[in-house]
Amino acid sequence: MAEKEPEVIIMDRRKFNPDGAPREDAPREETPEPTPVSEAAAGPTLVDAPAETEPAEEQLTGPSAEETAESHSAYHASTRHLDEMIRAANPGMQPLAEMDFSRLVQSLYMTAMVQMGAGTPEGQQPRIDILSARQSIDMLGILTDKTTGNLTEEEERLLQSALFELRMAFLEITQAIARSATQPPPSGRPSIVK
Repeated sequence: MAEKEPEVIIMDRRKFNPDGAPREDAPREETPEPTPVSEAAAGPTLVDAPAETEPAEEQLTGPSAEETAESHSAYHASTRHLDEMIRAANPGMQPLAEMDFSRLVQSLYMTAMVQMGAGTPEGQQPRIDILSARQSIDMLGILTDKTTGNLTEEEERLLQSALFELRMAFLEITQAIARSATQPPPSGRPSIVK
């Protein structure tokens, strides 16, 4: 007897439409109403006290050193176990290379290139997500700023080359978009008038 596949339900929890207008069918967050406090329980009030306009900022605390060490150890134990299961299921498979700085840069580079339409099969229209590509390129820029003085010459060269190529590709695409926006539609296709 075949097992029945579990039913997957996808719920759209976005609160706004693409145009920024609130969605009418968006889930509403229930905010608890403040409980009334009697004047006697509230204590004396100051008549001339300034009203608080902004809530006090909460101090965010990170995990303790012990929690960080425990999660690090558990993560590595889990990855070793996963690698063992993969090797057992796929004899002869080469182990995955360790993650390092160059792989991080290459991953962000490839992500940005795909977002700009690279790797599109021949004959198909490239799908360009220029805003996401911009974010990926900006991430590499932040990485450049935050790692200044901490990279080997090879890592520095890789990062600068990746950033240069991505920025040039981005410029080409945005200039093509600007040119197409100023040109009239080709003849044979009716123009849309709004």
